[in-house]
Amino acid sequence: MTDGTSARTIHAFRRDDGRVGIRNHVIVLPVDDISNACAEKVAANVEGTLALPHAYGRLQFGPDLELTFDTLIGTGANPNVAAAIVIGIEPKWTQRVVDGIAKTGKPVAGFSIEEHGDLEIAAVAGRKAQEFVQYATELQREEVPLSALWIAAKCGESDTTSGLASNPTVGNLMDKLEPQGNYLCFGETSELTGAEMVCAERAATPEVREKFLETWNAYNDMINRHKTSDLSESQPTAGNIAGGLTTIEEKAFGNLQKIGKTSQFIDVLTPAQPPTKGPGLYFMDTSSAAAECNTLQAAAGFALHIFTTGQGNIIGHPIMPVVKVTANPRTARLMADHIDVDVSGLLRGELTLDEAGDNLIDVVVRTANGRMTCAETLGHREFIFTKLYQSA
Repeated sequence: MTDGTSARTIHAFRRDDGRVGIRNHVIVLPVDDISNACAEKVAANVEGTLALPHAYGRLQFGPDLELTFDTLIGTGANPNVAAAIVIGIEPKWTQRVVDGIAKTGKPVAGFSIEEHGDLEIAAVAGRKAQEFVQYATELQREEVPLSALWIAAKCGESDTTSGLASNPTVGNLMDKLEPQGNYLCFGETSELTGAEMVCAERAATPEVREKFLETWNAYNDMINRHKTSDLSESQPTAGNIAGGLTTIEEKAFGNLQKIGKTSQFIDVLTPAQPPTKGPGLYFMDTSSAAAECNTLQAAAGFALHIFTTGQGNIIGHPIMPVVKVTANPRTARLMADHIDVDVSGLLRGELTLDEAGDNLIDVVVRTANGRMTCAETLGHREFIFTKLYQSA
């Protein structure tokens, strides 16, 4: 472990529920797709607000509907959000989202469009949004330990350099921060195919191991139910194949490098589920689709995301900064506007893995302190829900 890691601090916003955020957003959150336009009107009228339009929220039911609520409430509850305006078509569902976010203690207000119309709601919600922005802009960062930061990780558009260098760099960070008390998360259930038994051995207890295998088997059963044995251009993707990954097994073992050499995961989370077993490494059952996975991890409360890419995935998120890492020298050169950390020196023998991990931690600290990521500067705000099945 690098000397001094445990003494590192960041400057962050302390929320009423004790969590710390590294951004200070006032969001305008539509409950459903037909409320997007009104939410965007509010954000257009009030400087300092951010609308989060999305495609769902109508005629869903059962676990699919519950996941949508978990995603909406979790997004508003994320510590990077200072306050939230919630706008929906119907009052009951709008209030459910408001009540869920309110449990954090942060300012939140809900408005329903039925019997009022967009223009009236945009006006009254805009006045409340203005009040929330003025509240948020008076909040001050304070010094907190780096261990207070919740960090999630994923990979996308992976190639041979991902498993060789960029994912091990994230693993080095995990091995250094996990003993310090950070909450850490990895996911991508489908992308562990072929390495699932090796991953299961990294579970902290037999119970967690069994829980993980049940989760992976449920995914595999879903594939078999749909009689889909050929995942060509999906797992691995065409980009993965172009980057030299010929099988899902190769991709899976590269993906697994992100959890490092020593860290064990202490629980298995359902999509968007906040961790409850204390600090440590968690596995979340997520799609491997970049924006879906990031949205679920942010809804679970993770404040910063580390995203490795070989061929050059450009993903971002509206409220959770995404630190982009590559070890592909061509991607680092041709897509420099998307890359926050270049660890291609590992492949040239110019960096040790320990040095690469330290470099990544340095950028994480700078980002936590307010440095905008490449994805933030370029306006990448991908906010994509996971849908379990068709609507009614």
